[in-house]
Amino acid sequence: MLKLGVPSKGRLMEDTFGWFEARGITLSRAGSDREYAGRVQGADLSLVLLSAGEIPRELASGRIDLGVTGSDLVREKLAGWRSDVRELALMGFGHADLILAVPACWRDCENLDDFAAIARQFRGDHGFRLRIATKYHRLVRAFLSEHEIADYQLVDSQGATEGTVANLTAEAIADITSSGETLRANHLKILPDALIHPSQATLFASLKGDQAEIDRFMAQLRA
Repeated sequence: MLKLGVPSKGRLMEDTFGWFEARGITLSRAGSDREYAGRVQGADLSLVLLSAGEIPRELASGRIDLGVTGSDLVREKLAGWRSDVRELALMGFGHADLILAVPACWRDCENLDDFAAIARQFRGDHGFRLRIATKYHRLVRAFLSEHEIADYQLVDSQGATEGTVANLTAEAIADITSSGETLRANHLKILPDALIHPSQATLFASLKGDQAEIDRFMAQLRA
């Protein structure tokens, strides 16, 4: 029996339940909101409820065969993720863009070339590298390397990343946004050519699972 991991709360869980129900499979909690087991009707699956951030590693380890989580989390948490998991379906919800944002008052910063120049000048003026606050170190570092930007340092942010510039702990941020409203409220602007990753909820399969059984399940979904 295949084991499916699904986000344990919030809109992601509700939308995931709805996505499977539209394909003839009913997912539900086994009991109260504090329980992390689930029930499945319409398919030979077992259901476990996990945090979205746990699901990539559970897939990579083979402890679950299928998992629903953001494509950003898989790419961030799994180095060489294609050797651990495969994408089965883009689910059409949970959309959020990982972007680079700078203070709105930086009127001479309108694109990545401007940002690179400012970063070089910042290091010369201040004696340390421009700080970018983020939770997504792997994705941000790969993106900036691709664009040949080197004069920066990443500052780990596990709280409200948008507030780090106002708190003077960073000069720029790289974070997930859906509408951009929180960024604007914190006087930040998105650089138009700095889309690091367009994320959405995605159904993944562990490459340590039974691939033939997974393919049969996907055929059932498509039918």
